[in-house]
Amino acid sequence: MSRIFRLPDAATRDPAIATWFRAHAGELGAIAKHWFDIMRACGDDVRETMHDGQPTACVGDAAFAYVAVYTAHVNVGFYLGAELPDPGCLLVGSGRWMRHVSLSPDCAVDSTELAKLVESAYLDMKGKLPVP
Repeated sequence: MSRIFRLPDAATRDPAIATWFRAHAGELGAIAKHWFDIMRACGDDVRETMHDGQPTACVGDAAFAYVAVYTAHVNVGFYLGAELPDPGCLLVGSGRWMRHVSLSPDCAVDSTELAKLVESAYLDMKGKLPVP
């Protein structure tokens, strides 16, 4: 069974994501947008879609990461996060595959390490896909 989670509606730019970010204005929304923009910048093959009410980044149609805004924090999540190297020990969660990093305005995170996680998630998913 493949661990790759496919979202066939992924597009270069999903207008629903812009709407979602407008609805999540404020400090937490800005944090989420910052990290989603980093996901978008990983490569020309990054696509996006809304999944379970959250902006989700994909390599083609294969989901690799998402952002979620809650009352007091933002999650930057990784679909196969359990398989990612995490030397900064940022990832939390106990699911079989998924992991996330929780961010809040009053709690500093190593942004360099988190950016490396985003890039690693992108490259990991890209490496799992068949070469076109």
